[in-house]
Amino acid sequence: MQVVAVTNIKGGVGKTTTAVNLAWLAAAAGRRTLLWDLDPQGSATYILRGESNEDASAKKMVSGKRELRDLIAETGYDDLSLLPADTSYRNFDVHMSEQKHSTARLMMMTRSLHRHCDLLLLDCPPGMSLLTENVLRAADALITPIVPSPLSLRMLDELLAFITSTGWTDIKVLPFFSMVDRRRLLHAEVIDAARVQHRMILKTEVPYWSEIERMTVRRAPLPAYAPASPASEIFEALWKEVAARVAKA
Repeated sequence: MQVVAVTNIKGGVGKTTTAVNLAWLAAAAGRRTLLWDLDPQGSATYILRGESNEDASAKKMVSGKRELRDLIAETGYDDLSLLPADTSYRNFDVHMSEQKHSTARLMMMTRSLHRHCDLLLLDCPPGMSLLTENVLRAADALITPIVPSPLSLRMLDELLAFITSTGWTDIKVLPFFSMVDRRRLLHAEVIDAARVQHRMILKTEVPYWSEIERMTVRRAPLPAYAPASPASEIFEALWKEVAARVAKA
């Protein structure tokens, strides 16, 4: 089982739309995919029409009293399952800090999933926390959407610096530009400069289109209801890049 996290310290950069669309594309490519919505806001759960499970207590999961495999829900899409978000996830840090090996709890929790999926995709909340450290330790790769702005790039630098400081440098970091508007001079300047500084940034750029935002109205992955649309083609290109890079990890 490969573990891939969609994460960024900064919020509002398109993490959930990325996670949902890539999860669907991975499943469509024949990989048994499980999307775990780690954000207590539950946006990915909402888009995939999932429902919170009353047994999905963060405290029980962290302590080992509840197995993740027992909380898996089907989405109606072949080979795509969901671990729905729960409001108790806001306390993950508290419960993890009370355990031994607190930065390894997420990795331990996912062991029961190995027979249930080929790819575990994590939709992570923003911020830098103990949960973030757990994600970094458990993940084989990080998909990091970045908005073309100086502040967003600063968050990428902080993430890379933190990874270096932990010594977990075997993680594959896959940043890409999200919510891009090439008509804005600042966006073009930031992208050009960043590509010189960070060679690992993926080629695919996801534009700031209302078609992508409309996913939250349709409550479905873009490629599921508009497979021939330009937006779906962009996410397909992104998935191909991610899959190729992760395969080399």
